[in-house]
Amino acid sequence: MSRRERDPLVVARIVGDVLDPFNRSVSLTVRYNSRVVANGCEFKPSAVAHQPRVVVGGDDLRTFYTLVMVDPDAPSPSSPTLGEYLHWMVIDIPATTGSAFGREVVCYEQPRPSFGIHRLIFVLFKQLGRETVYAPTWRHNFNTRDFAAQYNLGLPVAAVYFNCQRESGSGGRRAPSPLD
Repeated sequence: MSRRERDPLVVARIVGDVLDPFNRSVSLTVRYNSRVVANGCEFKPSAVAHQPRVVVGGDDLRTFYTLVMVDPDAPSPSSPTLGEYLHWMVIDIPATTGSAFGREVVCYEQPRPSFGIHRLIFVLFKQLGRETVYAPTWRHNFNTRDFAAQYNLGLPVAAVYFNCQRESGSGGRRAPSPLD
């Protein structure tokens, strides 16, 4: 089994459904209160009610990044007619800092899935320069690939995702079958 086949972003179809294959080149840490988001972990809506603390790596403060948070499974994984749904966007984040040092252009909206288990994805892109990215005019049917192409962002430099379902929900995301 190749390394790419074991990549949690590939297994969960983040790469494929939302992103093209990419190589991580910058560290990205997302934390809700004291809990770090790790690929595939589960959070209930109450645990993600407030925007997370995000730390971006890199080595040059003159390099800027855009962070997007999307849900490709809105309103339900079996019928994602609103997906990708844009939950949050921060631009102009200097390397070695975090989202608090960037400019929030789409305010954080708490995920509140009502049907099924949703994948919530944080994607980090390197910008060509400061003030070169602008907010979209919509949240629903956002397209991360098209957005990246529009602003010449290229492939992501980092991504991480978590699963979220309604407070009373239980169970896990089913593994994709070879027939899907």
